Amino acid sequence: MMPSELPKDQGQISEDEGVAMEAHKQTLINGHDQCDSPTLEEDADINIDEIGEEYQHDPHCDPDNPIQVKFQDVSAAAYKIKSGVLRSPCSKSNLSGLVGMDLYLKKDYLQTTGSFKERGARNTLLMLPEEYKQRGVIAASAGNHALAMAYHGRQLGIPIFVVMPKIAPIMKVNRCKQHGATILIKGEDIGESKKLAMYLAKKRGYFYVNGYDHPHIISGQGTMGLEILEQVPDVDAVVCPVGGAGLIAGLALAIKSLNPSVQIIGVETDQTQSFTAALEAGRPTYFKVGPTLADGLAVPVVGVNSFATCHKLIDRMVTVTEDSIALAILRLIEIEKAVVEGAGATGLAAILSGHLPELAGKRVVVPMCGGNIDTTVLGRVLERGLAVDNRMIRFIVTVSDRPGGIAELTQKLLRLGVSIKDIFHERAFLKSAIFQVQVKCIVETTGEVHAERLHKMLQENYSTLIWGPEDM
Repeated sequence: MMPSELPKDQGQISEDEGVAMEAHKQTLINGHDQCDSPTLEEDADINIDEIGEEYQHDPHCDPDNPIQVKFQDVSAAAYKIKSGVLRSPCSKSNLSGLVGMDLYLKKDYLQTTGSFKERGARNTLLMLPEEYKQRGVIAASAGNHALAMAYHGRQLGIPIFVVMPKIAPIMKVNRCKQHGATILIKGEDIGESKKLAMYLAKKRGYFYVNGYDHPHIISGQGTMGLEILEQVPDVDAVVCPVGGAGLIAGLALAIKSLNPSVQIIGVETDQTQSFTAALEAGRPTYFKVGPTLADGLAVPVVGVNSFATCHKLIDRMVTVTEDSIALAILRLIEIEKAVVEGAGATGLAAILSGHLPELAGKRVVVPMCGGNIDTTVLGRVLERGLAVDNRMIRFIVTVSDRPGGIAELTQKLLRLGVSIKDIFHERAFLKSAIFQVQVKCIVETTGEVHAERLHKMLQENYSTLIWGPEDM
């Protein structure tokens, strides 16, 4: 099925409809703000396990009849959204010398709601038939898709309803409410929230939007690819994070249509290899995702339309570890002065990890697709990055419990220029001599060479040494 063959309620908006939408826009906004707004509170007691399969069919994302998005759909989306979505900068990175290539960062984390999701959200909302612009749109999301729909729904005067799982960060829940969305917190994970959202769409007559697989979402995301070719016309490769695959599908379609020689490289974490699993199976298939810093990529089954659109356009897939993502976030903060979430840093993680040596000396673009990292998580991520970078070290040594034993250790650290971050000593549970104490230290060094000097000094001066977290 082609986008032009979409079901009737998904037809393209005409110029007359666009004028009508603008004419009643303020009325809708005022009504949504000042009148009794519809709520989802009465649905909070619904037992999700009892929702039947008949409510789970999405005609726009049908595994038996996937829709292959076309280049003209992306071009049309670019025209539609240009007045409401930032044309984000794509500037040469200060990391270029470190990674040995001309590295450009496409900074979509600078969008108003902090992610590329605004592109697809606005395009989809603009394409809605008039009845749904008044009745409303519903989605399931734990973060960026919800924020984008809420913000642009408010801008366009379209009621937005979002079912968010219990694990959704409070910060994102509150921001969605601030943008005027009606929120229901229900579901242990995004899968349960999606199940309820699709049920409510049919029960109440809302328009359900899949955040990574609706054809108009994919078309909107593809506008990033058009901008990349305009901003870096001689680009050799684009290294793109992959979750549900909506972004890489639209981006690959746009870029390959205009310049087939550009390499499109997808990046997943080792905990979220759903696209790799789909490539191996020849169709979207289930992959059990694990906990990851790149929570935006934690999609167990990639979109059927996304896969149909891009599986032949991607040149290579690579996977990265959690440690490499933490290090990428640290590098971006320290060198680029950019705060990017785990999913947004995954492409850079692949480059920093040395997975793409064939790109040395080439012109490479990496989408920084989101910046909505939870502030409580950011501190932990930075410490993880420091540990990966050998700038935060943990060790245990056994020293004399006589006066001056611990002081002698700290003096040795001082002479090496090592900063003590934390120190803890243990007497009761030692099996060695009674006049000894075990000292556990977390220290800061300047990097790998400095850490190695510390390691050597401890080996030369202390017979009992436990180095690093893997031995503790």
